[in-house]
Amino acid sequence: MKPFPLNAWYAAAYDVEVKAALLGRTICGQKIVMFRRKDASVAALEDACWHRLLPLSKGRLRDDQITCGYHGLVFDGEGRCTHMPSQETLNPSACVRAFPVVEKHRFVWVWPGDPALADPAKIPDLHWNDDPAWAGDGKLITVKCDYRLVLDNLMDLTHETYVHGSSIGQLAVAEAPFVATHGNRTATVTRWMEDIDPPPFWAGQLKHATGYEGRVDRWQIIRFEAPCTIAIDVGVAPAGSGAPPKDGRPGDRSKGVNGFVLNTITPETNKTCHYFWAFARNYCLGEQRLTHELREGVSSIFREDELILEAQQQAIDERPGYSFYNLNIDAGSMWARRLIDNMVRAETPAHERPGAIPLRAA
Repeated sequence: MKPFPLNAWYAAAYDVEVKAALLGRTICGQKIVMFRRKDASVAALEDACWHRLLPLSKGRLRDDQITCGYHGLVFDGEGRCTHMPSQETLNPSACVRAFPVVEKHRFVWVWPGDPALADPAKIPDLHWNDDPAWAGDGKLITVKCDYRLVLDNLMDLTHETYVHGSSIGQLAVAEAPFVATHGNRTATVTRWMEDIDPPPFWAGQLKHATGYEGRVDRWQIIRFEAPCTIAIDVGVAPAGSGAPPKDGRPGDRSKGVNGFVLNTITPETNKTCHYFWAFARNYCLGEQRLTHELREGVSSIFREDELILEAQQQAIDERPGYSFYNLNIDAGSMWARRLIDNMVRAETPAHERPGAIPLRAA
């Protein structure tokens, strides 16, 4: 089976990337060209001319239409050919595929599958990215690995202890108990670390926002939404201030600092992916300098992940057929992969589906 479902919304770009110019990008193995029309809406077309398949992204944009850079055929934002050189009659089959596209939460989302199934209500919830009660920013990185390795990395944050020890990592993350739950399209991993010393990053944020220095209660609540989006609720509050939920009642985080690490990963090919991320916070909202510093700081942290993931992909390529072992800490990523597999299987004809492959447990 193919490694990713097509009947889903995938982030194709940050909204600020798409201008009145041609932007080419590969989404789930499909080359797409995007541009912003004069009315500010976004068009997304197959990046291949109907005539001789030259990428339309190598053409030019004028009056909301793309002129192919090879023979001058012109296509509108719906993919219809509106002009052919040296002839008045247009071939009715002269069109290129137009993809459903929606802008939401500062991303441009594209649906590469059956357009009849493209329901905007199914766009993943990343509202913190444009909610006035939160401030933040993010970036796009293209990682040379299977997109599922990025999901594995985000669903199991025990790696922070060893990969990000100078910023957000600490032994408490690796040793703290956690709870993993799942639904039909979601999987959640919840971890609380009470009365601990804060790692450098969170110690600095708490002191800057509140002036507090000392031990903290720390939380990580990771929510996966199939097939490719993970929102991580993170933060710290002074130890004993009531942040952890107790006896079924929500905790009081008002004395602490809260952030959301927003991640949506779009497969480019089987072994490369577009990783869109942002960090949003609910404190010091008017400090643009802090927004910039946090974006660059988180970018450095994710660069550490990028190096690990690309090295992992190289090792996988060198050992074809190798099956991963799974530990207790892999519960969240195992559920995420299972939900993705269910989506892929639903799109795969029965005669193309492989037999079940057993997992190996330590």
